[in-house]
Amino acid sequence: MSLESHLDELRRKHGDIEREIVSAMNHPSVDDLEIVDLKRRKLALKDEIEKLQVADTTH
Repeated sequence: MSLESHLDELRRKHGDIEREIVSAMNHPSVDDLEIVDLKRRKLALKDEIEKLQVADTTH
């Protein structure tokens, strides 16, 4: 898998999690810990995307 396609996949997952967060926040029955976990996963993906982009621009 090329770097660009890997980044595209990470961005897609990031967007999927964002939609899950919005959906979860609109349902009062969803546990706050679940939302926190989704936000943590989203941030981890964002960090990985940024790390790969920086690594790509330095090479």
